[in-house]
Amino acid sequence: QVQVVESGGGLVQPGGSLRLSCVVLGRVFSIGAMYWYRQAPGKQRELVASIMNTGMTTYSDSVKGRFTISRDNAKNTAFLQMNNMKPEDTAVYYCNVGVSTTPGRINAYWGQGTQVTVSS
Repeated sequence: QVQVVESGGGLVQPGGSLRLSCVVLGRVFSIGAMYWYRQAPGKQRELVASIMNTGMTTYSDSVKGRFTISRDNAKNTAFLQMNNMKPEDTAVYYCNVGVSTTPGRINAYWGQGTQVTVSS
């Protein structure tokens, strides 16, 4: 019943900005941690940023200072604000969310991914 839906991907020029959204749909009791991953062609999927339900955040070294993860708990949504984007940011970006559909049980759900391309 739970779905994770990403949006906001697209084409952006180097130095530009893009904001990704990740909304959790369905029967949700509560949401725990929310994560953004990315996977470039020929590379393994990597964790880009995470945000706990407390608001505590972490970032990979490659995006630190440029990307910001946030969440809107009232809307069951996570965001990834990407600034000063570089060609190496080109990847499919995935949202992963810990969701409780009943009290005491948390499962991880993946979004379908959204393509981000940084190119001039």
